[in-house]
Amino acid sequence: MRLLTLFIFLIIISTACSTTTVYIVRHAEKVNETDTTDLTPAGYVRAAALAETLGKAGIDSIFSTPYYRTRQTAQALAKHIGVPVVDYAPKPTEAIVNRVKTIRGKKVLVVGHSNTILEIARGLGAKPTLAKIESGDFDNLFRVTRHHGPFRRSVTFVATTYGQQTAP
Repeated sequence: MRLLTLFIFLIIISTACSTTTVYIVRHAEKVNETDTTDLTPAGYVRAAALAETLGKAGIDSIFSTPYYRTRQTAQALAKHIGVPVVDYAPKPTEAIVNRVKTIRGKKVLVVGHSNTILEIARGLGAKPTLAKIESGDFDNLFRVTRHHGPFRRSVTFVATTYGQQTAP
């Protein structure tokens, strides 16, 4: 009986553990400031670089705001791995943060905007050192790893870049 109880306890503890990795990027280079703008040729190159960078990361879900530039940024990866792009409203960021927080044990990509990606990272418990994303910065790749254990939770944050840096 004791062995069975220990076995059940270990199963409960192991199912309570999970690690979720969330990659957060801003859309790639855009033609102009309108909501319906496309990516520039450099933006399409960057979107392809994102697909190459995350193509073997095991992404399970891709979230994008409904704007052309964000969907186009996500599309190369989505096509490469066969995962659909799911729209989310850019504001309030709490909506996507709360949605991502419900995902356990998966790897997720969120494509947003210069004025939302840091908020999303912070909402997930990360502590980015950047104060803001500059208008010409399109190469940030943030990785937020959320570990849920039976007795504690932890969040790690890694800021890297992907693709080639574009001229200002």
